[in-house]
Amino acid sequence: MSVSSKEFRKVTTKTLQLFKKKDIKISALTAYDFITAAILDKSGIDVILVGDSLSNVFQGNDTTLPVTMDEMIYHTKAVTKGVERAMVVVDMPFMSYQTSVNEAFRNSGRIMKETHAGAVKLEGGERIAESVMKITEAGIPVMGHVGLTPQSIHQFGSYKARGKDDDEAIQILKDAKALEEAGAFAIVLEKIPHRLAKKITEALTIPTIGIGAGVYCDGQILVTADMLGLNTDFHPRFVRQYSDVADRMTTGIKSYIDDVKSQKFPTEEESY
Repeated sequence: MSVSSKEFRKVTTKTLQLFKKKDIKISALTAYDFITAAILDKSGIDVILVGDSLSNVFQGNDTTLPVTMDEMIYHTKAVTKGVERAMVVVDMPFMSYQTSVNEAFRNSGRIMKETHAGAVKLEGGERIAESVMKITEAGIPVMGHVGLTPQSIHQFGSYKARGKDDDEAIQILKDAKALEEAGAFAIVLEKIPHRLAKKITEALTIPTIGIGAGVYCDGQILVTADMLGLNTDFHPRFVRQYSDVADRMTTGIKSYIDDVKSQKFPTEEESY
């Protein structure tokens, strides 16, 4: 008999490991506020990422770099209040873990202490393995992130796919293995060839969650605003749009404006 991910009352690191073992695909989306998080959780999502993508989606910045620790904590506290089942993972923002192992350790602890989240996420591979090890040894679950790492966008120079040449593909595989050895419970694979993602997924005992990395990953994640059609100016090939929420919102808002202007709202029944 097949097992559905919805049958698990609370998603934890152990749950995700079991999903990989039983070949139950992991579903993940982003949230930055209470209402969105509550809707995702009630819909049965497995993982909610409070991503540093809030810098782009919520704050309107061009990159993820400007978002701060205080802002990530603020948004995560709102998200966790709306979640009962899903595992909430928090991106550690740019320069909150790159300066030193101890700084990474302190900031990860602060996030967990102040937000009630289930895990933190760090970008990078071998170069952050020591930080990941220290954090996990303290009992804080860490999700890794390799391939295209948006916090390194100025180093890369573009958002093009990573791992297309042999040397870079070999390094990404090494990075993924280093994160697993350091104690990471899962790894996001972003914008890498699907054959490389398959190779990494088969080489690891921990789950992989893909974004632009093909179907062979143990799970998938998208930015909620992208898959719901809220972000009308962003159309990468790896995003499938499941709804036209921006169009529906625009229609509803225009109807409201018309009703206000024509005094059709509020009616007597809608007044005290």
